[in-house]
Amino acid sequence: MMKNAVLSAAILLSIGAATAAPAPVADISGGSTDERVARLERILKAKQQSEFQTQQRLDTLQQEVLDLRGLTEQQNYQIEQMLQRQRQLYDDIANLSTKSVQTPAASSTSVSSSGSSSTLSETASYEQALNLVLKQKRYDEAIPAFSAFTKNYPNSTYSANANYWLGQLLYNKGEFTSAKEAFSTVVDRFKESNKRGDSLVKLGMIAEKTGVPSSAKSYYQRVLKEYANSAAARIAQQQLNAL
Repeated sequence: MMKNAVLSAAILLSIGAATAAPAPVADISGGSTDERVARLERILKAKQQSEFQTQQRLDTLQQEVLDLRGLTEQQNYQIEQMLQRQRQLYDDIANLSTKSVQTPAASSTSVSSSGSSSTLSETASYEQALNLVLKQKRYDEAIPAFSAFTKNYPNSTYSANANYWLGQLLYNKGEFTSAKEAFSTVVDRFKESNKRGDSLVKLGMIAEKTGVPSSAKSYYQRVLKEYANSAAARIAQQQLNAL
């Protein structure tokens, strides 16, 4: 009976203590100046971390878009290569069919062969540089490969794409001056290129990273005006909103 009475008293005492000592509530605005500053610094740090993670996700999405465009470009290039070989085959057949009629056939064949060799050399150079990016992921080696191609074949049908890839690779390495030169070449020399809008976006990003937001804004506005409703325009609008 005594044990039960003691136990009951202990329970009542513990309940009373719990009632008398409620859980403390944190006061965000309370504390010393140093404590408030420390709390604000923690909040700011958490916000910066969140913004950094958001930017990382945006960079990842942009890289995925770039990879998808690269695959599309590779497919278009392969189709173009097939058509080129088909045209060459037609030319060879035409030469064979007229060989018995035209006596100076050897001279004609020599010229045709020379032209074919030049075209194949140009195509092979571009394909080699492109494969370093898309297949082998050897980005550092792709830079001199694309650079050499743009110098050796400045008027090639692949020149705009080669300059764009060169600019992208240099941009990823933080070599903004050289990247700007490559993207500017696409914008200024290849008005009809499907890489021109993307190059304008990249020029805007370079302007941002080099501390010229007014120039960046101008580039993004050009994209919205000249390439409305395009993927490049959507990226340009996002960049403008973040300025």
